[in-house]
Amino acid sequence: MKSFLLSLVLVFLLALIVVPRIHPFASASAKASADTLRQLEAEFMNAAAEHGSQGYLSYYADDAVELPNGAPIIQGKISIAKGMGFLDQKDNHLTWTPVGAGISASGDLGYTYGSFEYRSKDKDGKPTVDNGKYTSIWKKQKDGSWKVVLDMGNASPSL
Repeated sequence: MKSFLLSLVLVFLLALIVVPRIHPFASASAKASADTLRQLEAEFMNAAAEHGSQGYLSYYADDAVELPNGAPIIQGKISIAKGMGFLDQKDNHLTWTPVGAGISASGDLGYTYGSFEYRSKDKDGKPTVDNGKYTSIWKKQKDGSWKVVLDMGNASPSL
């Protein structure tokens, strides 16, 4: 009887060690999906529309990198913030639509890509529209939130 109980305890302990390694992401609800990132993109755009540069930057990691079209690489959220004031001007409107998204197998890194439209007025008050494409790389942070760690865009002809 003692050997049976000892065997049972050993099997139970072995199961506690082995099973989590076989299915480390057993909880589907806890794992992010491409839809998670699409939803984040919608929230991101709304934050920018409602709160300007502050809302936009709230979705960036502190160590984010921006690769703007025709300009040098910008490293760090503080440096990126220096060029985002245009979002605080009432005649400027930046909107974007994700076309695709994906998540790494580990569930902590993902990407989105799509098209954007930037409406503003030139120095004479005439409306202008710029179109382009973008790619954002998202990373799950230690606190469980998702932040943009790399963002890039480039101009496109009018869509």
